[in-house]
Amino acid sequence: MASVGQKPITGQPATAGPDDRAFAAMATRARALIPQLSDRATRTEELRRLPPETERDLHDSGLYRIVQPKRVGGSEFDYVALVDCAELLGKGDASVAWNFANLSSHHWMLGMFDRRAQDLVWGKDPNALIASSFIFSAGRARKVEGGYRLRGNWPFSSGVVSCEWNMLASVVSSDDEADGIEYRIFLVRKDDYKIADTWNSVGLRGTGSNDVEVKEAFVPKALSLAVTDLAGGATPGSAVNPSALYTLPVFSLFPYVLSGVALGNAQACLDDYTEIARRRVSTYNRAKLSDMQSTQIKIAEASAKIDAARLIMRSTCIKAMADARRGYIPDMAAKTKLRRDGAFSVNLCTEAVSLLFAASGARGLFTTGVLQRQFRDAHAINSHLTFNFDAAGTNYGRVALGLPSENLTL
Repeated sequence: MASVGQKPITGQPATAGPDDRAFAAMATRARALIPQLSDRATRTEELRRLPPETERDLHDSGLYRIVQPKRVGGSEFDYVALVDCAELLGKGDASVAWNFANLSSHHWMLGMFDRRAQDLVWGKDPNALIASSFIFSAGRARKVEGGYRLRGNWPFSSGVVSCEWNMLASVVSSDDEADGIEYRIFLVRKDDYKIADTWNSVGLRGTGSNDVEVKEAFVPKALSLAVTDLAGGATPGSAVNPSALYTLPVFSLFPYVLSGVALGNAQACLDDYTEIARRRVSTYNRAKLSDMQSTQIKIAEASAKIDAARLIMRSTCIKAMADARRGYIPDMAAKTKLRRDGAFSVNLCTEAVSLLFAASGARGLFTTGVLQRQFRDAHAINSHLTFNFDAAGTNYGRVALGLPSENLTL
């Protein structure tokens, strides 16, 4: 059945030519996975991580490498591909889409590191997966000769069991208070951290977003990147990856790495609800649900929220690529708007799912149905700090009123 209110994703409207056709082929492969991801969803939740066959599907399809540099065999698609592909996979299982989006985006970020870091990872295995935890307060690093000493305990490292590396965020301490606070990302080998099996969650149960601990690890300077290098414009990796993709402001656009997951989950919820409403009758008075005005209004409202969210997400990513190609770096007002819109669009998806869940009545309460999983996953997605509209909205309002940004990573 065609998705309500949605046109098929056929390619990236920001460009035309071989890349456009290549993306259309990738989208077709992602769409083909939806039925089997849906069929495996219960097992994925039981495992609390992606099944091996699902990870193999993502590797074999090339989906993990959609924003990896072409020079190492990646697709190097425009940034909007993260939203589009996460939406497609999210229609089958939000946990799969979540890990796909996280792990594929780390190929994009590695493309901004010094070439030595890229060669160390991709030279051995261009398919190697990289986990992350970008919670700066969880780590402490100090500068030493040739690099940094890192320690800490980071939560929410999605898909970490399957990864050979991890990007861990940390504050860098200094003996000289005049140096101020520095925020950096550290690329850490699997041998240098321990995984704690902590992921027992209500939603996104299959993501395996466990804790990782680094007791004390030396990280060479080439395997570290300052947050200030990711604010937009040329990065250390631009010397070998000249595409505008690797000059985007990372943390300003961070919501859109994962926003497509909420979009796909919401669209699947709407499609399922509409299909059932077409044939179901009320248990109260045997009236056809499709004839009830309340059902019609709920479908209209939910689809409007989802379509609006999609428009915000995709147009934002397409504009960001166009800006990067012309060398424009957004100012702080524009960056806080990116974060505001990212949170707002995901909130729209959550509202749509909640609306449909409430409209479904007692049918949505059964643990054997997909609706309860879509509801749990929607709220789990929305709980990510990136999608907290109070935080994003407050910071946007501060900057609009002439006050300094509270988000020091933008």
